[in-house]
Amino acid sequence: MFQTGIHFNIEMYWAVWQDAEMKDSQLDQMDAAATEAAAIMKALSNPARLRLLCALVPQDRSVSDLIEILDAPQAYVSNQLARLRVDGLVTCDREGRTITYRLRDDRVRPVLERLYEVFCSED
Repeated sequence: MFQTGIHFNIEMYWAVWQDAEMKDSQLDQMDAAATEAAAIMKALSNPARLRLLCALVPQDRSVSDLIEILDAPQAYVSNQLARLRVDGLVTCDREGRTITYRLRDDRVRPVLERLYEVFCSED
Protein backbone atom coordinates (compact mmCIF):
# COMPACT_ATOMS: atom_id res chain seq x y z
CA MET A 1 0.00 0.00 0.00
CA PHE A 2 2.81 2.38 0.89
CA GLN A 3 4.52 1.81 -2.45
CA THR A 4 1.29 2.50 -4.31
CA GLY A 5 0.78 5.71 -2.35
CA ILE A 6 4.29 6.96 -3.17
CA HIS A 7 3.86 6.00 -6.80
CA PHE A 8 0.55 7.84 -6.94
CA ASN A 9 2.06 10.96 -5.32
CA ILE A 10 4.99 10.95 -7.74
CA GLU A 11 2.61 10.66 -10.69
CA MET A 12 0.43 13.41 -9.27
CA TYR A 13 3.39 15.76 -8.73
CA TRP A 14 4.77 14.90 -12.16
CA ALA A 15 1.40 15.77 -13.73
CA VAL A 16 1.25 19.06 -11.80
CA TRP A 17 4.83 19.91 -12.81
CA GLN A 18 4.13 19.11 -16.46
CA ASP A 19 0.96 21.21 -16.33
CA ALA A 20 2.89 24.14 -14.82
CA GLU A 21 5.59 23.74 -17.46
CA MET A 22 2.94 23.66 -20.18
CA LYS A 23 1.40 26.82 -18.76
CA ASP A 24 4.84 28.48 -18.75
CA SER A 25 5.26 27.45 -22.38
CA GLN A 26 1.83 28.83 -23.24
CA LEU A 27 2.65 32.07 -21.43
CA ASP A 28 5.91 32.33 -23.36
CA GLN A 29 4.00 31.83 -26.61
CA MET A 30 1.43 34.43 -25.58
CA ASP A 31 4.20 36.89 -24.67
CA ALA A 32 5.87 36.39 -28.04
CA ALA A 33 2.55 36.77 -29.88
CA ALA A 34 1.68 39.90 -27.89
CA THR A 35 5.06 41.44 -28.66
CA GLU A 36 4.62 40.71 -32.36
CA ALA A 37 1.05 42.04 -32.39
CA ALA A 38 2.16 45.22 -30.60
CA ALA A 39 4.87 45.78 -33.22
CA ILE A 40 2.29 45.43 -36.00
CA MET A 41 -0.10 47.76 -34.20
CA LYS A 42 2.70 50.29 -33.77
CA ALA A 43 3.22 50.27 -37.54
CA LEU A 44 -0.54 50.69 -38.01
CA SER A 45 -0.63 53.61 -35.58
CA ASN A 46 0.81 55.98 -38.19
CA PRO A 47 -2.02 57.24 -40.46
CA ALA A 48 0.17 57.30 -43.57
CA ARG A 49 1.41 53.75 -43.05
CA LEU A 50 -2.14 52.60 -42.32
CA ARG A 51 -3.37 54.19 -45.54
CA LEU A 52 -0.53 52.57 -47.49
CA LEU A 53 -1.36 49.16 -46.07
CA CYS A 54 -5.07 49.62 -46.74
CA ALA A 55 -4.28 50.56 -50.34
CA LEU A 56 -2.38 47.27 -50.70
CA VAL A 57 -5.21 45.06 -49.41
CA PRO A 58 -7.08 44.73 -52.71
CA GLN A 59 -4.03 44.68 -55.00
CA ASP A 60 -0.33 45.27 -55.41
CA ARG A 61 0.52 48.87 -56.26
CA SER A 62 3.40 50.82 -57.72
CA VAL A 63 5.12 53.56 -55.77
CA SER A 64 3.62 56.16 -58.12
CA ASP A 65 0.12 54.79 -57.39
CA LEU A 66 0.79 54.99 -53.65
CA ILE A 67 2.11 58.55 -53.96
CA GLU A 68 -1.10 59.51 -55.73
CA ILE A 69 -3.30 57.74 -53.16
CA LEU A 70 -1.56 59.44 -50.23
CA ASP A 71 -1.22 62.74 -52.08
CA ALA A 72 2.17 63.09 -50.44
CA PRO A 73 5.73 63.75 -51.62
CA GLN A 74 7.66 60.81 -53.02
CA ALA A 75 10.33 61.02 -50.30
CA TYR A 76 7.73 60.80 -47.54
CA VAL A 77 5.93 57.84 -49.12
CA SER A 78 9.24 56.08 -49.73
CA ASN A 79 10.25 56.56 -46.09
CA GLN A 80 6.96 55.11 -44.87
CA LEU A 81 7.27 52.16 -47.26
CA ALA A 82 10.83 51.57 -46.05
CA ARG A 83 9.58 51.44 -42.47
CA LEU A 84 6.87 48.95 -43.46
CA ARG A 85 9.52 46.83 -45.22
CA VAL A 86 11.73 46.85 -42.11
CA ASP A 87 8.70 45.87 -40.01
CA GLY A 88 8.11 42.94 -42.38
CA LEU A 89 4.64 44.07 -43.43
CA VAL A 90 5.31 44.76 -47.11
CA THR A 91 7.67 43.56 -49.76
CA CYS A 92 8.44 44.89 -53.21
CA ASP A 93 9.45 43.79 -56.68
CA ARG A 94 11.36 45.86 -59.18
CA GLU A 95 10.70 45.60 -62.89
CA GLY A 96 12.80 48.10 -64.76
CA ARG A 97 12.15 51.46 -63.14
CA THR A 98 8.85 50.39 -61.57
CA ILE A 99 8.74 49.23 -57.96
CA THR A 100 5.57 47.40 -56.96
CA TYR A 101 4.61 46.83 -53.33
CA ARG A 102 2.42 44.13 -51.83
CA LEU A 103 1.47 42.93 -48.37
CA ARG A 104 4.03 40.49 -47.07
CA ASP A 105 2.32 39.28 -43.91
CA ASP A 106 -1.11 37.82 -44.74
CA ARG A 107 -2.08 37.96 -41.07
CA VAL A 108 -2.37 41.75 -41.46
CA ARG A 109 -4.96 41.57 -44.25
CA PRO A 110 -7.95 40.57 -42.06
CA VAL A 111 -6.98 43.22 -39.50
CA LEU A 112 -6.95 45.89 -42.20
CA GLU A 113 -10.21 44.62 -43.68
CA ARG A 114 -11.87 44.79 -40.28
CA LEU A 115 -10.54 48.30 -39.62
CA TYR A 116 -11.91 49.38 -42.98
CA GLU A 117 -15.26 47.77 -42.23
CA VAL A 118 -15.53 49.48 -38.83
CA PHE A 119 -14.19 52.93 -39.71
CA CYS A 120 -14.65 53.42 -43.44
CA SER A 121 -17.80 51.60 -44.50
CA GLU A 122 -20.75 53.78 -45.45
CA ASP A 123 -23.27 51.88 -43.30
